[in-house]
Amino acid sequence: QAQLVESGGGLVQPGGSLRLSCVGSGGTVSNYGMGWFRQAPGREREFVSGINWSGGRTSYGDLVKGRFTVSRDNAANTVYLQMNRLNPDDTAIYYCASDNIYKRPEVTERNFGVGSWGQGTQVTVSS
Repeated sequence: QAQLVESGGGLVQPGGSLRLSCVGSGGTVSNYGMGWFRQAPGREREFVSGINWSGGRTSYGDLVKGRFTVSRDNAANTVYLQMNRLNPDDTAIYYCASDNIYKRPEVTERNFGVGSWGQGTQVTVSS
């Protein structure tokens, strides 16, 4: 089972940008789709974005479409989430997760099955 470690969170002003990274080890992360989720205080964890094992297909939650971009570098076992035009509603702990189906063609909010979770990284958007 893969171990996932997120980084790149922090404090940013509204309208700013951050890039999150998720490095996988202990398993062949490159053969699995990956996802980003977030959880704000008092709210349920929600799907943010998904990327299939090859990086050729991506999906996004409605609240982040057009602002966030997911990508991956399989040689480095790393998945990224570029977040632009951040607003206070984006404040949350962001988690990466690996899918649980080998080379699933596409990972979406509906079909994502979590194999492993990272520990999370805090993103705070505030002036």
